[in-house]
Amino acid sequence: MTSNPQEKLGWSREIIWRPTTEYIENSNVRRLMARHGLETYDELLRRSVEDVEWFWEAVVKDLGIAWYQPYDKVLDFSRGVPWATWFRGAQMNVANDCVDKHLPTHRRNKLAVIWEGEDGSVTKLTYRDLYAASNQLAHALRGLGIEKGDRVGIFLPMIPETVVALMAVAKVGAIFTPIFSGFAPQAVAARLNDAGAKLLITADGFQRRGQPVLMKETADEAVGLSPTVEKVLVVRRLGAERRGRQVPWTEGRDVWWHEAVAGQSREYPTAWMDPEDPLMIIYTSGTTGKPKGAVHVHAGFPLKGTQDISHHFDLQERDIMFWFTDIGWMMGPWLIFGTLMLGSTMFLYDGAPDFPGPDRLWSLVEEHGLTHLGLSPTVVRALMPHGEEAVRRHDLSSLRILGSTGEPWNPDPYMWFFNIVGGGRCPIINYSGGTEISGGIVACSPLLPLKPTSFAGANLGIAADVVDDQGESVRGQVGELVIKGPWPGMTRGFWRDPERYINTYWSRWPGIWYHGDWASIDEDGFWYIHGRSDDTIKIAGKRIGPAEFESALVAHPAVQEAAAIGVPHEIKGEGVVCFVILKPGFEPNEGLRKALKEQAAAVLGKAMKPEDVKFVQGIPKTRNAKIMRRVIRAKYLGQSLGDITSLENPDAVE
Repeated sequence: MTSNPQEKLGWSREIIWRPTTEYIENSNVRRLMARHGLETYDELLRRSVEDVEWFWEAVVKDLGIAWYQPYDKVLDFSRGVPWATWFRGAQMNVANDCVDKHLPTHRRNKLAVIWEGEDGSVTKLTYRDLYAASNQLAHALRGLGIEKGDRVGIFLPMIPETVVALMAVAKVGAIFTPIFSGFAPQAVAARLNDAGAKLLITADGFQRRGQPVLMKETADEAVGLSPTVEKVLVVRRLGAERRGRQVPWTEGRDVWWHEAVAGQSREYPTAWMDPEDPLMIIYTSGTTGKPKGAVHVHAGFPLKGTQDISHHFDLQERDIMFWFTDIGWMMGPWLIFGTLMLGSTMFLYDGAPDFPGPDRLWSLVEEHGLTHLGLSPTVVRALMPHGEEAVRRHDLSSLRILGSTGEPWNPDPYMWFFNIVGGGRCPIINYSGGTEISGGIVACSPLLPLKPTSFAGANLGIAADVVDDQGESVRGQVGELVIKGPWPGMTRGFWRDPERYINTYWSRWPGIWYHGDWASIDEDGFWYIHGRSDDTIKIAGKRIGPAEFESALVAHPAVQEAAAIGVPHEIKGEGVVCFVILKPGFEPNEGLRKALKEQAAAVLGKAMKPEDVKFVQGIPKTRNAKIMRRVIRAKYLGQSLGDITSLENPDAVE
C-alpha cells in the first residue's frame, strides 16, 4: 500500500497541537499515573498491556465501581482468550454505578441529562430525577412481565426517556437491544426476532427538518413480523405534532409510557447481577447474512467505554459531553453509560445538525456550554460548505475537547474541525475501534501531541499491533490491525451464534483478535487507520486503501464526497472505480471526469489512475456515517448486496 496520502496532498505531518501544563496536570490520566507512581504515559501504556489484571483493577478503583460484593479474581482464562471473563465472584449492576451510587453524594442535584429537541424545547434531569424516573419505569417493566434475562428492544430517538429506559432495563436485570431510530420495519424486526425480544419500547414519532416522522407505524409493522413481542410501550413524543394523524393502537398490547409509570414508587431494589450477566445485545451488519448480535455484559461495555471517556477524552465531573449519535450506534450507549458512571453531564440532541439553520450545532455548544463535542468526519464535511461564518458567530470557548470516530479522516475537514471549530486550541481525540470492542483500539490523549488525521497510539489496556500476512509486527508500512490480549469490553460472542464470533475474530492467528482494519505506524509512533481490510484494493500486486483515493478526490475543489471500490481488471488484477458527489455549482461532464482521474494519478501514482469516475447523488452509508463500499461494489458488479439493514440511505444504492 502507498504511504499515507497526507504527504502527497501537501498536508504537514508535523505536530499541530501539544498539551499545555494545565491539560497535563489536571487530567484524569495524570491522576491515575500519580496514584501508581508512574512518571510517563509510555510507562502507563506499557504496564496496562503487560499486566492487564493490575491495570483493570486500577481502573475499577479509579472509576469508583460500586460492587455489591467484591470480586475474588480479576481475570479468568480457563475457557481460553476468546471467552475470557472478568471480576469473578462479584455482584454489581451498571445502573447502580450510573445512578444509584450518586444519590447519597453531592451529585444528587447535579444535572445528569440535558436534552434539546429540533423545535428548541429543552428538558433537564438531575441524578435524583433520573433515579426516580428509572425506578418508576423498572416497576412498570415488572408489571409488563419483564424479568431477569428477558430482552427488550429500545427503538427510540435520542430523548431523555431513552436514558431512563437503559437504566430501568438494567435495574430489573433484563437485556436491552438498541435499534436505530430511522430503521425500516424489516430491519427493526430482524433485530427483535434474533434477540427474541419480549417488549418493544418506542415513541409515537419525532421531528426531522420540521416534519413529523411517524415512528409508531414503523414499530407496529415490525412487531407484526416479530412473534416474540408481547407488549409495546410508547413514549408520547409528538402528540399534537402528528398533525391530525391518530396514533395507531392495539388494545391489550400497547401501553402509554406516562400511564405505565403513573403512581409507581420512586424506589426500586436494583437487581444484583454477576459482572458477566448480559446487559446489551447490539447489532452490527455482516457482509452476508443476518446482522451480528454482539453480546455485552454489566462489567464489560460500560467499563471499557467509561475508561476510554475518562482517560482518553478526559471527561470530568464538571464537563458536559455531546456526541452526535443515535442509540442504535454504539456511541449512543457509550455516551450514556460513560457520562453517568463518571458523574458528569450528557447532552442529547434530537434533530438535524443544520436545521433550521446551518449553525444549529454551534448554537447548541454556545447555549449549553458544552465542553466535549464528538462528530464524525461525514458530519464535518457536510457542514463545511456552510462556511466559517456559521461557526464564528457563536462563542465556542466552553469547548476543550473535540472527538471523532466512525471512519478515516480526509486532511481538509480534519484541519477545518481543528482550526475553525476548535480554534486550534482543542485537541481532536481521534478514536477508532468497534461495537464488539466496546470502544477504542487506537485513540489520542490529552497528554500527547497530535498530527493531522492520526492516532497517538493504542488505547490504554489494549494490546494493539499492526501485523503482516504472517502475523508479524510491522512498522512504516500498512498491515492488519490486531489485538494480542483480552480486555473487559470484548464481546462475549454473538447472540446464539458462538461459532460465527470465533470465525470472525479469532480464526486467522491463534489467540489474536483480527479486527479487519488496515493500519500503519509512522516513524514517530503515530498510528493511522486506512479503512477496512476487506475494502482493500490490489492493483498489480500493490495494496491500497480506498480512503487514499477518496482523500485525493475530495482535495479537488469540485468534489464534496467520494467512494472508491476495486473491480476486476484483466491485466492489473484489480482496477478502481470512483463515485463522487459534486459540490453545488459544479456539473458532471467528461472534462471534469478526466480531471478527477488525473487528480488521483497525481497523488497516488500513474499506476493507480482510476478506470472510471461516476457522478452520483448519494453514497450508501450506515447511520454512523461509514461508507458501505462492499454494497457499492456488489451493486456495481451485479452481485448480492448482503445485509443492508443498517443503511441510512438505501435509495443511494440505486
